[in-house]
Amino acid sequence: AEQLGIDPEEITMESSFIDDLGADSLDIVELIMALEEEFDIEIPDEDAEKIKTVGDVVEYLSNLE
Repeated sequence: AEQLGIDPEEITMESSFIDDLGADSLDIVELIMALEEEFDIEIPDEDAEKIKTVGDVVEYLSNLE
C-alpha cells in the first residue's frame, strides 16, 4: 500500500498489482526489490514474473519457509 500510495483497506488478496492497484512495470520491480530486502531473500526473475496479485506474494513468501 505504501509503495503504491493506496489505502490498505482497498487491497485484497485478489488485487492485481497492475489492473486493480495501478502499478506499472517499474512499481513491480520496486516491489520485488522491497520484498527481497525486507525478507532477506532473492526472488529469481522467473518467479517474479509469476507474481501478479497480493495473494501471489503471500503464497510465494509462505512457500519459502
